[in-house]
Amino acid sequence: MNKIHLFDKILSPLVTEKSTNLSEQNKIVFRVPFNANKKNLKTNIEKIFKVNVTKINMINKKNRIKFTRGRKVNVSGFKKAIVTLKKGQSIDLTTGV
Repeated sequence: MNKIHLFDKILSPLVTEKSTNLSEQNKIVFRVPFNANKKNLKTNIEKIFKVNVTKINMINKKNRIKFTRGRKVNVSGFKKAIVTLKKGQSIDLTTGV
């Protein structure tokens, strides 16, 4: 596999307050495409970051309508993956790849 194909399954890391708290438990949150699956995601993360993945949880956020200043606004949905790493390992998201 080329590096280009490895990065196709990871769109971006999600850096929020909740995901930062999860990093204390060796968990990292990534935004992934809707067609991503756990098996391919596990192999890609292990090859890119050279870590051992123990578990992956996928969450599908649906599209929704939000009212802003009296108008309807569509908020697009996305899929995110919570990746649990082996104890003692971590991924530094600030350095880039």
